Amino acid sequence: METREELVNELSVIEKWEKDQSDLWIWERLGRLPFKILDKITPKFIHNKVGKLLEEIGSYIQTGGSYLIKKETIFEKVEKEAGRPIHEVADIKDIPLSTMTKLSQELSEQRKKFATIQGASTGVGGIFTLAIDIPALMAISLKTLQEIAIIHGYDPNDQSERVFVVKCLQFSSADIVGKRAILNELSSYSKQGARSDETISQLQGWREVVYTYRDQFGWKKLFQMVPIAGMIFGAFTNRSMINDLSETGMMLYRKRRILERLERERETKDLLD
Repeated sequence: METREELVNELSVIEKWEKDQSDLWIWERLGRLPFKILDKITPKFIHNKVGKLLEEIGSYIQTGGSYLIKKETIFEKVEKEAGRPIHEVADIKDIPLSTMTKLSQELSEQRKKFATIQGASTGVGGIFTLAIDIPALMAISLKTLQEIAIIHGYDPNDQSERVFVVKCLQFSSADIVGKRAILNELSSYSKQGARSDETISQLQGWREVVYTYRDQFGWKKLFQMVPIAGMIFGAFTNRSMINDLSETGMMLYRKRRILERLERERETKDLLD
């Protein structure tokens, strides 16, 4: 286990990252303009496809739906790297942070490659194959965050953890105001979690995820209107989105794990005193 000093240093790195996320670059604002311009000429079936994501995210929060992953695959990777048997998610929470980071980075690289291929393949047909790319990228995003959660010792089978997954998704695509609001909301998540009676109230958060997610496809729609040429931009955009998402997941889950270890260390010290 890490020393208190090491945990505090790790926490300071994450807090610096959070501060950097508060800077809204001009290109992020510009990235939303094309969608507003192209909104009226975008085929209706594209809008319907994006709209269905709201229902799918709601279903994911409630039951996990088709997005829940097989934990055993992650267990095998953790066992190999940590050198200890892993039978359930709780067995992972005490492995070193360095191991969690290494496994998360390796996973991120794998998912970025997969998303790149996905974006390139759906860019062949221009705007029409974008209807395939949107739900596919959502699936990759949710599954990537779940895998990062398990690597840090959190179980996506728990509804409260699925809420956290969606919050990570929301954070990665939010603007400066949204990021600050989500960070404030998540600051006490480790202690409070998400109570089941508050689940329905999360609907507005899911709605924001979907609408922001839709806006992020502004530039993509502009370029993927041209068949074949959309391959290049589709590949780049997908890779970039998964890169930002996995970074968000790694930082926010690592922060939770660090805070919990610091709290446990504090409680142990109080008992000894």
